[in-house]
Parts: sequence; structure tokens; C-alpha cells
Amino acid sequence: MQKTTILLCFALVLSLICAPAPSRAEGGSWSQINQSVARGEDWQRYVTDPSDFQLGEAVPLSDGKELFVCGWGDYPSIDGSTVCVPLAMELARQWLDLPEEDLNGFVSFSTTPYAYDRLFSGQANPMVTIVSRGIMMDDTHPVDIVLGTGPNADERQAAADAGVELVMVPVCCDAFVFLVNSENPVSGLKADEIRGIYSGAIRRWEEVGGRADSLIAAYQRPHGSGSQTAMEELVMDGYQLSAAESIYISDGMADLIAQIGSYDNSVNAIGYSYLYYVDSLYKSGSLKVLSVDGISPTDENLQSGAYPFTVNYYAVYAKGNETAERFVSWMISDAGQACIAQAGYVPLR
Repeated sequence: MQKTTILLCFALVLSLICAPAPSRAEGGSWSQINQSVARGEDWQRYVTDPSDFQLGEAVPLSDGKELFVCGWGDYPSIDGSTVCVPLAMELARQWLDLPEEDLNGFVSFSTTPYAYDRLFSGQANPMVTIVSRGIMMDDTHPVDIVLGTGPNADERQAAADAGVELVMVPVCCDAFVFLVNSENPVSGLKADEIRGIYSGAIRRWEEVGGRADSLIAAYQRPHGSGSQTAMEELVMDGYQLSAAESIYISDGMADLIAQIGSYDNSVNAIGYSYLYYVDSLYKSGSLKVLSVDGISPTDENLQSGAYPFTVNYYAVYAKGNETAERFVSWMISDAGQACIAQAGYVPLR
């Protein structure tokens, strides 16, 4: 590491160790989560040989200080989407047996676009810590795996421009869902009605069975976010997504949910997110998840593909990365899928 980086690492780890409890980092994925992500009481270990993926050696950061820099060893450096934070935490529980209080610092996700940028450019996921041991993970080791939503067209082109051939392996299922305030009488929409709303062809709730004389406030996410990619490439299906006013673009998923779930002029709002995020990671106000074409996003409807906007979360890595390939192969094994289910996700099978 460079001298400046070492000093920054020293200051960060020292501040974390001196704190009464590990705090969620400002920005990144932890700023978009307001629910506890803890190990359940009936937790089980599915890893039979933990020696397959272990961290490397921890070496002292400086003489006389109980602060260390640890190599990644056989364990992959992971970054990704907010919605996959609990998945990465469960992987660390299974393989590394880290104390619960260390998992917030060890799983430090930067959100989808930044994670992909690191993967394509060979950059590290910095500021990953194991607080109780005074460890800062090696911040020169490039990201091995991105866990989350798939890359959008711009990101796929960026990978090609960088000479990176991507391997995208689906690891679980989820639903891309549409949300309204619980006070909205609409409980479901047709897929074409959703496209009509977001293309600007449908502007009033009464056109889809809602309140009369109520304009639809259709919230979006910024281009490059995982949910916006799903909206553009999965939902719109050739329709032109209408440009939203800046007040209807939510920087984070938490912001969008807060807008729709609040009681202040949000009864006319609609937005989108992932079911796992809405159910498990961020709760705000009173929301209603809409059915689409009369089909609800149940586990069975996701595994069968009956729900129209069923999605996968992927493990994405550069072709030729043997550590990533071995680790992802375990994730889609029976033991890996049981681990994923234990984290609350819908397994592939």
C-alpha cells in the first residue's frame, strides 16, 4: 500500500475499534438499509470444508500497533448491489465464521454502478474491515465478484472496451415490483398499463381504475442503478421511457420508498424496486405491492417464471478469474443454494 493509504487505513481501523459498536458507513449500500441484517436463531452451516475459501495472512500495519492488513487469500473480494448485502453477509458467515459485529464492516458494498466500474477497471473494494481483529483488508486486490443485478448496456460496453469478458451466473430469483401507497385503491396493473404510465401515455389514475382527477406521480431511479436497468431493459420492452422531472428521480431506493410510503401527497405516487429490498431491507410508511397481469410475486411464481417481471441476481466476474469461478460454482451447488435460501432469497430451484 502507499504511505498515505496506510495512514488512512490506520485512522479508519483505529476509529472503528474505539467506537462502542460498529457503525454503518456513510454512503454506499448501508445508507439504503434501515433494517437489521442478523443471523437467525435457527441458522445452519452448510459449508463442509471451510478451508476451501479462507482469507490470507494478516500482517502488522506498523510496529507496536495491534492493527493489521490482511490478504484476501482464497476468498473473493466482493462488491455489488444493495439488495445483495445480506447474501454477502451470509457467505461470510458460512466460510469465514466472522462475528456478527464484524459483518457490517466486512460487507462494504458501493452500489451497482460503482461495483461494476471497479470490476471492469481492476480496482479494489476499499475500506473493508474486520473490526474486532483490527484488520483492514488489502485495498490493492481488485474486485473478484459483483453480486447483484446484471450490468446495463453501457456497463456491458464498458467491460468490452476494457477487454473484460464477463461471466454472468444467476444465483437466485426475485421480483421487480411496482409500489403504491396503501391508500391508493389500485391493487394491480397490467404490464401494458405500467408501460403506458412510464411512457407518458397514461397520466391519470382513473384510466387504470384509480381515483378520478388524480394525476399519476411516476417515480424513477437514475440511469445506471440496478432498478433503473430493470425498468429500461425488462419492463419497457421497446417502449420509450418518458423522461422524468428531477423531483421524480430518487437517488437511492430508500428515497423512492420513503416518497411513496409517506402520508404527504404520496397517494398518487408509483415507483419500483425489488421485493427482497422492500420486504427485508428498508421499511418506510405504508406501501402496497401491486400484482402484474393478475399475478402476485410469490416464491412459487418466481421460481416458475409466472410473475411477468421475475429477475435474477447474478454473480458476475471476469472470465479467467479462477477464484471467482470456484466460489460461484459453490454458490449454485445444493449447499450454496441452501445458504442463499437461509439468507431469505428465493433459490433457483
